[in-house]
Amino acid sequence: MEMSTNLYFDRAISQMGVTQDRLAKTQTQLSTSKQVIKPSDAPDKSATITRLKSAIQRQDTYVKTINAVKDKLSQQETAATNASTLIDRLKELTVQAANDTYNAADRKSIDIEVRQLRDQLLSLANTQDLNGNYIFSGSRVGKLAFATNQEGKLVYQGDQTINAVGVGDQSAVDVNRAGTNPFDKLVRTDAAGKKEPVGFFQVIDDLSAALQNNKPVDIQRAVGEVEQLQQGMSDSLASIGAASNKAENQASLAEENMLRMKSMLSQDIPTESLRLHQIVLPAVQATFAALVAAFFWAADGKRPVSLSCTTAYCVSMVPREQRWTPAQAGIHTRSGPN
Repeated sequence: MEMSTNLYFDRAISQMGVTQDRLAKTQTQLSTSKQVIKPSDAPDKSATITRLKSAIQRQDTYVKTINAVKDKLSQQETAATNASTLIDRLKELTVQAANDTYNAADRKSIDIEVRQLRDQLLSLANTQDLNGNYIFSGSRVGKLAFATNQEGKLVYQGDQTINAVGVGDQSAVDVNRAGTNPFDKLVRTDAAGKKEPVGFFQVIDDLSAALQNNKPVDIQRAVGEVEQLQQGMSDSLASIGAASNKAENQASLAEENMLRMKSMLSQDIPTESLRLHQIVLPAVQATFAALVAAFFWAADGKRPVSLSCTTAYCVSMVPREQRWTPAQAGIHTRSGPN
C-alpha cells in the first residue's frame, strides 16, 4: 500500500508532540522533586503520597512541640539544680551547728546564712517562665507556688495536676511539675511517736528557730530532715533529666522519620527518562527536518524551502499545496499486505 504524504507527516508531528509532552512532564517532575504532579498521573500512588504528607506534617508538629517542652524542662532543671546546690550548703551548715563544740553565738551566726539560703530557695520555688507562668505550681501557673498564709507559714498554693504532652505517636512527656515534687514535704515523728507532715520550708524555718534558741536536740533532728530534703531534690532532678532525655530522643526520631518519608516522596524521579527524552527528541526533530527539506519545495519549484526550525511545528509553515508526493521526491514506498 502507499502511505500518503499528509498521513506520514501528521504521524510524525503527533509522535514528536508526544515526545515533547513526556520531556516537559519529566522536567517538571525533576524541578518539583515530585513524581506525581496531580492525582491523575498515578491514581495508585496518590493515596500513598497523601498519607506520607500527612505523616510528615505530624512529625513536624511533634518536633515543634518537643522544642517547647524542652524549654520548659530546661527551666525546671536549672531551678532544681540551683536549689540542690543550696540544699547541699544547708546540710553542711546543719551538720556544723549540731557539733557540741558550737555555742549559742556560733549557732546564731550560722542562722544568718541559713535564712539567706531559705530566701534563695523560695525564689527558685517561685520561678516564672518567659510568659510569667510559675513553673512549680502544677496547673495553677498563674499563682505563686509558695506563699505565706495567715499564720505566717509558707505553704504550697499550687495543685498536683500534671499535664502530659504527646511527643510521638505513642509517647508523652510531663510538661509541668508540682512544687511539692522538688520542694518535697516529709513526715516528722515527735518524741511521743506521733507523725505529722512537714513542708519543705517549714523544715528550714524550724532549723532557723532551733539555731536562734540554741536547741541542740532540734538541730540534731534537722540534720536528718535536711538530708531527706536533699534526697527529694536529687530524685526530682533525676525525673526532670529523664523527661529531657526522652524529649531529645523523640525529637531525633521525629527528624529521622521526616527525612525518611521525604526521601520516599522524592524517590524514583526519572532522571534516566529525562536524559533519554533529551537525546531522542533532538534526533527525531533533526531527522524530520531533513525529510521536510526533501518533501517540501518553494512555490517556484527551483529550491527547497529554508527550514530554520527544528521543532515538529515547522511543518505548519509550509502550505499543503507545496508538498511533493514521495514519488516526486524520489522516494518510493512499497506495497505490501494489509
